Amino acid sequence: MLITHDTRCALDTVVDLVNSVPEDDTAPDGLPDVAALQEFVGTHEISDVGVLGEPDLASVLRIRGRFAAVFAAPDARAAAQLINDLVAAAGTTPRLTDHDGYDWHIHYFAPGASVADHLAADCGMALAFFVVAGEQERLRRCEAPDCRRAFVDLSRNRSRRYCDSRTCGNRLHVAAYRARRKEAAG
Repeated sequence: MLITHDTRCALDTVVDLVNSVPEDDTAPDGLPDVAALQEFVGTHEISDVGVLGEPDLASVLRIRGRFAAVFAAPDARAAAQLINDLVAAAGTTPRLTDHDGYDWHIHYFAPGASVADHLAADCGMALAFFVVAGEQERLRRCEAPDCRRAFVDLSRNRSRRYCDSRTCGNRLHVAAYRARRKEAAG
């Protein structure tokens, strides 16, 4: 599956957006205020969003939950319906653009769109490409018992199980090793 630069950026953005949801009642929200949203926009180089305010934050938090549902969708049909709803609500307007030193690419949001519509359109289309390619199962949640972070499995053989093999994967492998050693020591 060919993934263009802008699609990869949109995938990284939607994964970070979904992962900003607190994992439990004790964890802080990754987007608690407008300043955090502004930082998120800057980190992900989201262009053409103007001055952000409380209504923007509320809208982004609403679509964040809808994107989380895409990663939890049981099948391609359910994912497609969720993505269709997101993209339609954003009023997509595909257009070619070359800005900020990037070559030609497609933006799916209308000029002057809100940050929520921008995210819904661009990120929704990036996820749609996976459904169209029959690769919806690559939109995953970490299999570590104490982690449910979202990620996109871009491995060649679709074998990635953890959001980060250095943390979640390593932690589980070390725990399994220690359990085997303890059992062997009897």
